[in-house]
Amino acid sequence: MSHPVDTDVSAVRTFIGQHRAAFLDDLAEWLRIPSVSAQPDHAPDVRRSADWLAAKLEETGFPVAEVWPTDGAPAVYAEWPSDDPEAPTVLVYGHHDVQPAAVEDGWDSDPFEPVVRGNRLYARGAADDKGQVFFHTLGVRAHLAATGRTAPAVHLKLLIEGEEESSSPHFRALVEAHAERLAADAVIVSDTGMWSEDTPTVCTGMRGLAECEIRLSGPDQDIHSGSFGGAVPNPATVAARLVAALHDEHARVAVPGFYDGVVELTDRERELFAELPFDEERWLRTARSHAAYGETGHTTLERVWARPTAEVNGIGGGYQGPGSKTIIPATAFVKLSFRLVAGQDPDRVEKAVRAWAADQVPAGIRYEIAFSPATRPCLTPLDHPALQSVVRAMGRAFEGPVRFTREGGSGPAADLQEVLGAPVLFLGISVPSDGWHAPNEKVELDLLLKGVETTAYLWGDLAANWRRAP
Repeated sequence: MSHPVDTDVSAVRTFIGQHRAAFLDDLAEWLRIPSVSAQPDHAPDVRRSADWLAAKLEETGFPVAEVWPTDGAPAVYAEWPSDDPEAPTVLVYGHHDVQPAAVEDGWDSDPFEPVVRGNRLYARGAADDKGQVFFHTLGVRAHLAATGRTAPAVHLKLLIEGEEESSSPHFRALVEAHAERLAADAVIVSDTGMWSEDTPTVCTGMRGLAECEIRLSGPDQDIHSGSFGGAVPNPATVAARLVAALHDEHARVAVPGFYDGVVELTDRERELFAELPFDEERWLRTARSHAAYGETGHTTLERVWARPTAEVNGIGGGYQGPGSKTIIPATAFVKLSFRLVAGQDPDRVEKAVRAWAADQVPAGIRYEIAFSPATRPCLTPLDHPALQSVVRAMGRAFEGPVRFTREGGSGPAADLQEVLGAPVLFLGISVPSDGWHAPNEKVELDLLLKGVETTAYLWGDLAANWRRAP
């Protein structure tokens, strides 16, 4: 029995095949630029990377391609309006800076001299994030070639950051300053990954992050534990009690008000998580841990993707050298971080933690608590029409079902959601073995081209199934 041929798929794949070699040559040229934002010596390289990308986007066909300065490293903005004024506007986010890398870190080759071994491209930034940014350039060209258009089916914008690997210190200010030009109906984040090579997935959300340090002071100097022990408060003991009081017996965070507003997982979302081929023993080996642990009533995936957490990142105080020193230390500290989920407000969480600490610290102990700038969580509902377009486009490229994940970490995507008021969608093709931030970072070339193919289908699907909100 014959099946009808999808001419769009055939046209897209033919175009990609014809331009594959030139696409990979261009990507390799970009990967040779060591755009390490964390190292001041590479600031000129980060600028060179931005200039290179802006020129390449202009060559791709974007009528607007600009380098936007910040108080740190530059970003790149590009825009290609659709010829349909009613088409939705889509903003693609990624970053062109990379992590530090050197051969002596354990690389098998120069990290900034791309090399193909088998069907893998090895270089710093191959997956995180230059490869996943760059597939949009060939994708939009394949979209135009397959449809006969001279402009994309959507109003297409790109914002490619230059400081993501340095915690995006100037990103929110950049978005706020250019909010009018960045206005979009949806944001596509291509700085993410899939479950595995044979299980294509779409991420629907990221957790937020709040961090603090609590510094405790007792006596004005270290004092003799024999002369004063048991009669004055010990800041190291108080630090230990703070840590002990952070969770209850069910591993739930015991800070009053911490769970206010939390958007609970639906039964359908839990079912979708359960469909993933999760091997907990293998996951534990990756984690270098010997047991799973967490909030009662939730699976491991639910705990790392969809539940808020509190973790002790550091605790210290008193004598740390060899042998003993029988003192009551003058100071101690605790470093805490809180991963937040949809519905939690970082400002409310900060107030709750401050109130909790005030109740825990006894008289005679002075303390200071300092919070770092927070990152908000973001979540896109499963039934959002733009998310459904991403799923359909990826399903066509991979010729199979697409499943759903979330991301346990945090990133600047929430700033785009909050400032622009647009849903955030995740489209990435990287897999765990790509080794982000590690030696021998690579990208699977077949998956990279599936990313190209997905975006070639996506813009038309969005235009056909989701019109601009009135």
